[in-house]
Amino acid sequence: MKLIKLTATVSLILLFMNLSASEAQTTANIFYTVSFPEAQAHYADIEMHITGLKQNALDLKMPVWTPGSYLIREFAKNIEAFSANINGKIVASPKINKNTWRINTKNIDEVTVRYRVYANEISVRTSYIDASHAFMSTSGIFIYPANMLHSPSTITIKPYKDWAIVSTSLDMVNGDPFVRHSPNFDILFDSPIEVGSQDVFGFDVSGVKYEVCMYGGGNYDKERLKKDMHAIVEQEAAIFGENPNKHYTFIVHNHLRSGGGIEHLSSTVLGASRDNYSNEKGYQGFLGLVAHEHFHLWNVKRLRPIVLGPFDYDNENYTTNLWIAEGFTEYYQEIAVRRTNLYPPENYLDQIANEFNVLENLPGKDVQSVAESSFDAWIKAYRPNENSNNTTISYYTKGAIIGMMLDLEIINNSNGKHSLDDVMKYMYITYYKTKKRGYTDAEFKKAFEMFAGKKLDDFYKKYINGVDPVDYNKYLGYAGYKIVDELADNNDAALGVVTGTTAAKKVMVTNVIRGTAAYIDGINVNDEITAIDGNPITDASTMINGKKPGDKIEVTVNRDGQNITLPVTLLRNARVKYKIVSIDNPTMPQLAVRKKWLSL
Repeated sequence: MKLIKLTATVSLILLFMNLSASEAQTTANIFYTVSFPEAQAHYADIEMHITGLKQNALDLKMPVWTPGSYLIREFAKNIEAFSANINGKIVASPKINKNTWRINTKNIDEVTVRYRVYANEISVRTSYIDASHAFMSTSGIFIYPANMLHSPSTITIKPYKDWAIVSTSLDMVNGDPFVRHSPNFDILFDSPIEVGSQDVFGFDVSGVKYEVCMYGGGNYDKERLKKDMHAIVEQEAAIFGENPNKHYTFIVHNHLRSGGGIEHLSSTVLGASRDNYSNEKGYQGFLGLVAHEHFHLWNVKRLRPIVLGPFDYDNENYTTNLWIAEGFTEYYQEIAVRRTNLYPPENYLDQIANEFNVLENLPGKDVQSVAESSFDAWIKAYRPNENSNNTTISYYTKGAIIGMMLDLEIINNSNGKHSLDDVMKYMYITYYKTKKRGYTDAEFKKAFEMFAGKKLDDFYKKYINGVDPVDYNKYLGYAGYKIVDELADNNDAALGVVTGTTAAKKVMVTNVIRGTAAYIDGINVNDEITAIDGNPITDASTMINGKKPGDKIEVTVNRDGQNITLPVTLLRNARVKYKIVSIDNPTMPQLAVRKKWLSL
């Protein structure tokens, strides 16, 4: 397996070298003009002018996915009215596959292309345009010439009505905020653009200018945000020893209910609930999101798995290391907030315990390894179905737990001299800055072992490539902590279904949990539970009131228009609710690990 992996990696590097060499033979000047004559109907109109062509045929392509979100999204589906113009005349531009248009350019050095993009999907990773603003997730907006990903481009934005502000990490041209330049398409596709009348404020951290752009209003306190975001940025930059940006942009979309974020090279897009900033739990959650996406400017945008760049925008880019790219970022988002001392250590321990609970209450933890979860993100993580909890885990959650385990292992084994921070900084300097490439799985494992002072073959076998139960107390014990299950003495019965109630008060089964009474005795997803022991059911919360584990009940369901009665033997509710507590009388070495880990 190691030989196969190494051979594949070398082949991949050679392929990218060959691609780069072929691309270097073709250079063109590319200019985009973006306008919004029908912003109210969610449209952007794009004009693309290309000069300096030297080939017989020009293939123009639309990416099928956006880096940072591992799902084929088929952005070409939103394009309409595509046309090509040469010397003032419309010429043929047939579509040759799902995301490619071909133009005959024999003896032609200049082409103008026009097309429209429909943008009506509100998320941090997809474009959305209306009369109030335009958010352009650039990989779904700009078509690029095949084999010219290295080419620079200039983007001129013609705003809609009273839009007055452009927020993006792309540099201005001659100080004009509505004209931006990108050195190549990898940077363009990693630089979202917000246009409108957003609220903008900022702060500086060690000479790096940070801009925060708030769309949608909200009850945020600018001064508090500036101070707290400044503190988080400082803590994260200290891990790597530098901030590689000259400027960085936070684009924040505030909606009634929203969340999530996506990282970019020198910016990020965050989703937030506009009225949640005054709620302390909500505010802490927002700071965690800030810390997560900002940490990505090092981890994954620069320190990255070797297959994640140069990108293939036509196909999936597979890696088994999203547990590092995303999981460690999840771990560090809480570590970074903890190190600011904005909140007490107990808040951090509660966050980590919550990660334990999420993982341990998923039957999928016994089925899918974290390496498999990473590799299958393209087909499983973003396409969950009613059985996903039984068969999959999140590389975010288990990756964060593994980050904690390795951090404590390194701190303990080095007597507090090293931590996971040292691994991250070493990998960043070695592979991003020195070797100027991504890392392999074996290379990151070797770095863990170097700072842990021990081989980690067994750790990888159990926790990375396997599904062994996590020994939480072993790793927490290094810092004098242990887990306590607050539900250990619970003897409640459980049916083992997740339900939803329709407007007509029908109780519908939406998920059946593996290993539970419902799973064993044959209740199905999409069953309507109509009665228990003959008593009609309209409220799922009362279905098994007064019942105990071992009780036998009859569950009547309507399945595809037929009534079926199923005998079911109730089992004990197996859910756990872990809390992290200090052991009695921790030793001095344990307290030293605790101090290092929690920055006490």
